[in-house]
Amino acid sequence: MTTRLPSSGPMPDGQHAGCDTSGLILVHRIFRWLYRELPELVRGVPDGDRERAAVVGRYAHLDFYALHLHHHTEDIALWDRLVARDPGCSLHVSRMRAEHAAVAKHLARIEPQLAPWVETADAGRRDAFAADIERLRDTLNVHLAGEEADILPVAGAVLSQQEWDWMEEHTRAELRAHRKELGKDVLALQLGLLLASVPEDEREEWTRENVPPPIRVLYLLLMKRQYDRDMRELYPDRPVPAMV
Repeated sequence: MTTRLPSSGPMPDGQHAGCDTSGLILVHRIFRWLYRELPELVRGVPDGDRERAAVVGRYAHLDFYALHLHHHTEDIALWDRLVARDPGCSLHVSRMRAEHAAVAKHLARIEPQLAPWVETADAGRRDAFAADIERLRDTLNVHLAGEEADILPVAGAVLSQQEWDWMEEHTRAELRAHRKELGKDVLALQLGLLLASVPEDEREEWTRENVPPPIRVLYLLLMKRQYDRDMRELYPDRPVPAMV
């Protein structure tokens, strides 16, 4: 399945500048949580426990895929358009591109370590793998903070809501297209993590305003149970750490 790329030129006919970018704050909370937790989950696998390494490894693969997809979506949807509409943002965009390249370099070092560690559950491989994930985490945290401070205000002013929403639509389409190879009900996991990124006292209202009624019903009937199973698999002997 291919998703039509958005225009990077002038504002499309019938669209108007100004959009709500707050959803990206929630996505960033998820990535901060994922990459805070992942090194600890890896280090918690006992030497030689290949069964537990396989469980953690499946989620590590999803985390890496999600980060690749998120940055690729921003690369094709944001940077050229922001520079075209607000040239004063070019220095910030250049920094974002460089930081994406740095994250990609970390991932290129980390991802080849995954299969050998899962196959052996070797403690030496485990510790090197976890240490490299922590280096990625530190780079990613700096990048996310800079994007929130310097990119979101510009994007909110110069992009239309349709252009902004395209990124979420593209992400869902890619997850659907790759759900078999990812080996999990990624849409249930995505929605469950998104809900967890909203403070508990705001969650009911946020869900009512942002999740269509049919999806809310589906989540309550089926998807939440899948998400809860995933979290029990990941944290079998302790509560799931809070995201916010």
